[in-house]
Amino acid sequence: MIRILKIGGSILTDKNQEFAARPEEIARIASEIATCADGLVLVHGAGSFGHIPAKRYGLPQQFSPEGMRMTHLSVARLCEMVVVALSQAGVQCLPVHPLSTVMLRQGRIESFFLEPVKEMIKKGIMPVLHGDVAMDASGGAAIVSGDQIVAYLAGELQAEKVAVGSNVDGVLVSGRPLPCMTRDGLSKFKNDIGASAGVDVTGGMKGKLEELLELADRGTESVIFNAGKEGNIVRALRGEGVGTRIMRQK
Repeated sequence: MIRILKIGGSILTDKNQEFAARPEEIARIASEIATCADGLVLVHGAGSFGHIPAKRYGLPQQFSPEGMRMTHLSVARLCEMVVVALSQAGVQCLPVHPLSTVMLRQGRIESFFLEPVKEMIKKGIMPVLHGDVAMDASGGAAIVSGDQIVAYLAGELQAEKVAVGSNVDGVLVSGRPLPCMTRDGLSKFKNDIGASAGVDVTGGMKGKLEELLELADRGTESVIFNAGKEGNIVRALRGEGVGTRIMRQK
């Protein structure tokens, strides 16, 4: 059984300060993941390591090779921290950088070289992917968010569970998490759903919902939950009632 877990950059970093990692949180999350690592693919957000340099160089609105290089090196640095923490927690894992494996067209994934990821899973190694910059056939370059990667991987790998950890208790309306969200729900509550805290160039909660609702349309449900609360990662992967379920419209 393949499961996909995404940990938002807002958990791993302070999104208002560049290179502001939260090592204690990274270590805690790695320890939780170590208890349920079998068949797990991890994707993490870029947080301040990606969004701040991307914004500085005008990405993705303008093509900047220097901006791509600096943004990628920054997010790769955060990925290394995550991989090291997982290794110290006893998880066999390897980084997979989307810049080297993904091709975009108009900001959407057109192709993704997944054979190394599939082989890692077969060998009991956890692939660790992240939001990144990537070449784009129509615009030169664009940003591929961790949320888009999650939705794409879930379809291609036929994941049985998809859990997306953020720094809030789910999709909040008037401060309370909704038990579930559908396309109709997004239309109904679109003005009530808040933007991401801190610098975010990939759409915040609304961008996350668009990706996961598209995944739900293809038959795979997911859950958005608060990964900042100890124990929630395991609960979400077990299918317990944490957060907001993202479902196909009935």
